[in-house]
Amino acid sequence: MSPRKALLCACLLLLGSAAATAEPLKIGLNYPQTGRYKDQGLQQRLGAFLAVDEINKTGGVMGRPLELVIRNTRGEPAEGAENTAELIDKEGVKMVFGGVSSSVAIASGKAARDRDTLYFGTLTYSNATTGEEGQKYMFREPYNAWMTAKVLSQYLKTNHADEKYFYITADYTWGWSVEKSVRKFSGTEDTDANPGVKTPFPRALISDFRDALEKAEASDAKVLMLVLFGDDMVRALNVAYEMGLTKKMQVVVPNLTLGMARQVGPKMMSGIVGAAPWVWNLPYEKGYQRGKDFVEAFSKRYEMRPSSSAASAYSIIYQYKDAVERAGTTKTSAIIRELEGHHYTFLKDEQYWRAFDHQNVQTVYVVRIKDRNTVVSDEYSSDYFDIIDSMPGDEAAQTREEWNQRRKDAGKPTHL
Repeated sequence: MSPRKALLCACLLLLGSAAATAEPLKIGLNYPQTGRYKDQGLQQRLGAFLAVDEINKTGGVMGRPLELVIRNTRGEPAEGAENTAELIDKEGVKMVFGGVSSSVAIASGKAARDRDTLYFGTLTYSNATTGEEGQKYMFREPYNAWMTAKVLSQYLKTNHADEKYFYITADYTWGWSVEKSVRKFSGTEDTDANPGVKTPFPRALISDFRDALEKAEASDAKVLMLVLFGDDMVRALNVAYEMGLTKKMQVVVPNLTLGMARQVGPKMMSGIVGAAPWVWNLPYEKGYQRGKDFVEAFSKRYEMRPSSSAASAYSIIYQYKDAVERAGTTKTSAIIRELEGHHYTFLKDEQYWRAFDHQNVQTVYVVRIKDRNTVVSDEYSSDYFDIIDSMPGDEAAQTREEWNQRRKDAGKPTHL
C-alpha cells in the first residue's frame, strides 16, 4: 500500500472511531411495516439502513454517528402523526421521514411542524402534500400526481389519442389527485365519455375490484387507468388478468414500483404502462455512476434490486446529511435555508428542492413492463422496466402561478 493510501485509511479509521464515541444523531423513519403498503415500507427501511451504514463508516455527520429510530404507521394517518410526535418528543430525533400514503405523510408532517422539526415525504404522490397542505417543515423527495400526469399524458396522447378511458380510483387524497391530474392533461375530463368508479380505501375487498372491473369491461374503453397502489393494485390487476382485460385494454398504473411489479409477476404485468421517478436500470442506461453504485451496493447486501421507494429513502438521508454539514448545525431553520433552492446530482441527473413549495423537481419517466423472458434474465429476476418516455422536471412541475392558484382556491397563503 502506498504511503498516501495508508494515510487515507488511517484518517478514515480515526473518523470512524470518533463518530463511534460521539453522541448519536437520531433520525426517525415512520413507515408501514404492516398493511397494504408494507412492501413499499420495507424498501424504505432497506434503503435507509444502507445509507446510515455507509455514512457511519465514513465518519457520520459532523463526527456524530447516525442512529435510525423506526416506527410502524400501519398505513394510518393518526398512527403516523402519533409516531412522529413520539419520535421527536421521547426519542429526540432531529428529522423524520417516511410515509407511503399521502394522508399519512400530511398528518405526520403536521406533527413534525408543531415540534419545529423537518419531515421528508418519502413516498407521497398527492398534489396536496406540497400544494394546499404544503408547509415549511415538509419536503417531498418524489414527484407528485401533477408531474405523473403530465409525463403519462404526453405518452398517452401520442399513442392512444381519441380512445375512451375508464378510471378505477382509490377513494382518498392520492387517488383523487392522480385521477384529476391525468384527466386534465390527457383531455379526458368528460366523465360521461370517460367514466370511472371509486373503490374503498383503505379496506377495499376483492369484490370491490371485481365490480369495478366489470364496469370497465362493459364500458368498451380502450385505456384502463388503475389509480391504485400497493396491495390494492396487485389484487385488482390479478382480477383484471383473470378476466382477460389486460389483453383487451391498455392498462395504465400511474405510479409503478418494482415491489408492485414483483408481487404481480412478469407474466401478468407484461405490457403495463406507468410512471416512475426512478428505476434501477436507469443509471446503467444513462451512465449515472452514483446511481449504479447504489444499485450494486443494495443488490449485494439484500440480494434484490432496489425500488424507487428505497432510492427515495436513501437519497433523503444523504440530502439531510449534506444540508446539516453545509449549515454546520442540526437547527431546523438553518437546514431549511440550506435545502431551499439547492441543486444536486445524486442517483440520476440534476434535481433541486424548490424554494417556494419544497417540491423536489426532477426528471420523470414513463415505463412499460418488459416481457417475462427479459424480466427473469436479470440476476435477480427484476429487469421489469423499459423506459419509453421522459419529461424534464421544470416542464412537469406546476408553475409558481399554478401553485399560487391552488393555494388561493384552498384558502391558504401563497407562501409556506
